[in-house]
Amino acid sequence: HYNRMMASSSAASYSPGVLSALRDAKQSLQNEGLDAVKKGNNEAIIELISVYTWANLVDTYGDVPYFGALKAVAGANNASEIPYDDAKTIYLDLIKRIDAANSMININQSGYTDDIFYKGNMSKWKKMANSLKFRLAVTLADVEPALSKSYAEAAYNAGLFDNKDDNWGLSAFPSGLFANPVYQEAIQSGRNDFVPSDVLVDYMNSTTDPRRDRWFTKIGGVYKGGIYGSNNSFAGYSHMTSPKTDVNGNPEVGSDGSYMLITENAQGFLLDYTEISFLRAEAAARGYNVGGTAATLYANAITASMSEYGISSANTTAFIAANPFNASNWKQSIGFQAWVAMFNKGFQAWNFARRLDYPVFVNPADSAVDDVPVRMKYSDQEYLLNKNNVTAAAQKIGGDKVTTKIFWDVF
Repeated sequence: HYNRMMASSSAASYSPGVLSALRDAKQSLQNEGLDAVKKGNNEAIIELISVYTWANLVDTYGDVPYFGALKAVAGANNASEIPYDDAKTIYLDLIKRIDAANSMININQSGYTDDIFYKGNMSKWKKMANSLKFRLAVTLADVEPALSKSYAEAAYNAGLFDNKDDNWGLSAFPSGLFANPVYQEAIQSGRNDFVPSDVLVDYMNSTTDPRRDRWFTKIGGVYKGGIYGSNNSFAGYSHMTSPKTDVNGNPEVGSDGSYMLITENAQGFLLDYTEISFLRAEAAARGYNVGGTAATLYANAITASMSEYGISSANTTAFIAANPFNASNWKQSIGFQAWVAMFNKGFQAWNFARRLDYPVFVNPADSAVDDVPVRMKYSDQEYLLNKNNVTAAAQKIGGDKVTTKIFWDVF
């Protein structure tokens, strides 16, 4: 998995921009002359996107400036000097904010007319709110098991995503300047240095995963991933399927001869039915009442992922039969399959792997860090503009290192 936005420190610069824009949008609602119901729906949408963004920041760094953030007065001498807040305290507050936003939603009236996600369909936003709460609840499982169970069951009972039509994100990116960002990085840029890792490809080969035919090209008649943590020859390994042409001028497609994983208009979902399905399987394995056994929900989650990529029912059934749920090591069963299913959703894959401790990654011998990263370091800009607070935060969490675990990653 490779997520360029996370490999740099871009999260530290982009997320505050998103959050400040959402703050401004909420303030502008006060002057738009909307009736109370319409205003409540729009404010709920803003809040849910804000909560999603904050949760990603906490999952990336741990403690971050939260309660005092977005309140600085422009031009003030101390505008950037904001204390850091405890990550778990933030998480619990985010769940309260989801509940508050959910209570504002009136499904009998629409939200924003220019809503690019659900076109103002507030029934969809209600499911998104419940599903986001469910994600945060399950994430808390190892550090706050009782709260996790209570929150997760409440979210399930309120109604999660039912199918892929409920996915939150873009079903298709536009062309040109706002094309799918993975397409921009891997194809539009003209780069020839993105290959799938052998860690993923070798595992998928071992399970005879039918998604390989959709995701990867073959090299020498086989699927071959580049050596993890090393520089790899682009010509020597499988590529992700895309409109990029090979040496013969043909599109790089998989064995089915047509499917392309990376395209200009490819989907980009931030929270989807497949992820929620795997989270339900995990919750059931932990003993939560979420509408099914862990084995059944595990199979349903794999089916959701296979369906996402057009894999036939017969091939899906055969794959599940060959790779059944193992109740005695459910973290391994769910961990590996969720990691594979999140292939084009790198941040979510990272969260599953950190929480369930599967797959077990090995730090490359020539790695510049001591072990496989489990968080990102605070940005250099913070040490320049908010030195005292970020230094105190780093000390509190056990050091500003990529090996310092996020509060919910306890094993």
